[in-house]
Amino acid sequence: MSDDARDDVPRVELTPAAAELLRRLRADHGPLMFHQSGGCCDGSAPMCYPAGEFRTGAADILLAELAVDGVAETVPFWMSRSQYEVWSHTRLIVDVVEGRGSGFSLEAPEGVRFLIRSRLVGA
Repeated sequence: MSDDARDDVPRVELTPAAAELLRRLRADHGPLMFHQSGGCCDGSAPMCYPAGEFRTGAADILLAELAVDGVAETVPFWMSRSQYEVWSHTRLIVDVVEGRGSGFSLEAPEGVRFLIRSRLVGA
């Protein structure tokens, strides 16, 4: 697949369940953001925070500005640069599954957690 074709593939997308959860979280917490690191505590789970609560810097890459129907603003999706190096060839799909996630992510009290599914770009 050419680089131009890769640019047409969204780097990050949401399942309908993830979009619905984001609408609920937005109503409760205001504007949101995601950050995904490769750290030991949060592993490969995307963390959802109130926008601006997690400070990003040179070690992070903005992968997407996710548009969610019913949410006025986009939801930025950040990833640590080191994690991106491992996953740069994939499309990330943000989904929701039952179970407790990290206590730092906004969905933790909901009894569900965000989860990343991935698909090779071009697959």
